Amino acid sequence: MSEKFSPTLRIGDLSDFIAPSQNCVVSLKKATFKDPDKPQVSTSSKQQAEPVKISLKDCLACSGCITSAETVMLEKQSLDEFLSNINKGKAVIISLSPQSRASLAEHFGISPLQVFKKLTTFLKSLGVKSIFDTSCSRDLTLIEACNEFIARYKQSQESDDERSNSSLPMLSSACPGWICYAEKQLGSYILPYISSVKSPQQTIGATIKHHICQKLGFRPDEIYHVTVMPCYDKKLEAAREDFVFQFDSQEETYRDEGLEIPEVDSVLTTGEVLDLIQLKAVNFEALEESPLDKMLTNVDDEGHLYGVAGSSGGYAETVFRHAAKTLFGKVIEGHLEFKTIRNSDFREVALEVEGKTVLKFALCYGFQNLQNIVRKVKMRKCDYQFVEVMACPSGCLNGGGQIKPKPGQSPKELIKTLETIYLENVMVADPFKNPLVRSLYDEWLEQPGSEKAKKHVHTEYHPVVKSITAQLHNW
Repeated sequence: MSEKFSPTLRIGDLSDFIAPSQNCVVSLKKATFKDPDKPQVSTSSKQQAEPVKISLKDCLACSGCITSAETVMLEKQSLDEFLSNINKGKAVIISLSPQSRASLAEHFGISPLQVFKKLTTFLKSLGVKSIFDTSCSRDLTLIEACNEFIARYKQSQESDDERSNSSLPMLSSACPGWICYAEKQLGSYILPYISSVKSPQQTIGATIKHHICQKLGFRPDEIYHVTVMPCYDKKLEAAREDFVFQFDSQEETYRDEGLEIPEVDSVLTTGEVLDLIQLKAVNFEALEESPLDKMLTNVDDEGHLYGVAGSSGGYAETVFRHAAKTLFGKVIEGHLEFKTIRNSDFREVALEVEGKTVLKFALCYGFQNLQNIVRKVKMRKCDYQFVEVMACPSGCLNGGGQIKPKPGQSPKELIKTLETIYLENVMVADPFKNPLVRSLYDEWLEQPGSEKAKKHVHTEYHPVVKSITAQLHNW
């Protein structure tokens, strides 16, 4: 394992892919071993002449790396890289996920709001300019997802042609582990069903690099944007070529025309942020609480954090409520009850109108449940119109990058505690009423589903070439 990566990353921590192992197929072509007649890859430094570097293009998502998403190979995703960029004169902006706040809150025994304020104090003392909230960008992605679902639903109703029905079910796209699996293992038959809306991480990246930077008086290349996430796969997501854009300056004095700029420069996991706090020997609980940066943070005038109820994004619930109201005139009040089907990670909710089920949505977490959905979609026997898909059992709060259970604390106990912390410390609010998101549309994106929104907040997916993946079957 490269020394450039924090000690938080452990082989035993990585259980969010189907079958993680310590062997990498691609590295067979690049590494030097003691016995060339026995081409077995080992992570031991004694058996390799030099570290093997694997790019995102090289990776086959074969579960052969020491991580589930090969993030250890992405050199710019480390604490060292983050700290070095603070000293390079760039404006460092951090976007903090609500799941990471919950994890840190449980670890330190304080509220997520206190974590946010203390992290603001701590990170700004290091030289960070602003700390934003991905709950804000998540509201934006939810609105775009609602708009996309309505369009897909209407398309499916316009014709009985089998091809038009391929627009449903719509599968959520916020989980990079799921996207990685879909692109590299499932191929083109599943990709048209996946929502084109970017994840909250990439949406806030696009917002900062294409819009907010101008408000702050910076060019996009002058900003170093870091996200704090509960998941190692987010590092892989940030490295996608789809999320790198060409910067064309209108200033004649600017010479670096066509400079490639990533929406997210680096990703730190929750555990890595804890490493940073410990590295700096900071008494985190004793830190002062600084005011939050309200430009992209879901905090109201009374200082309360707000957002959706779902700890993994609330996609199914938000889209379900919007579809019920928009398509059938049904306003759903109060808590939305999902019925448990196979287990707590597979639940569904339905809307009936005049005795007929008109909407049927599902929550699908973990690869075992995910594969059942995929099989049904492939056989065209899936009766859901929307599925919220997450690779990790229990969803994002259980991401591989979260802080691990304390001694004597079981993983199930930790998840239950995190869910309680998350749900009790956020004011549930309608994304469509978020004043920050409304201003983003007014000043930048115009309206949901607009051409500007499609350009900056939506993306495409690409199946891996079959001939490459086929190499695996020749071993």
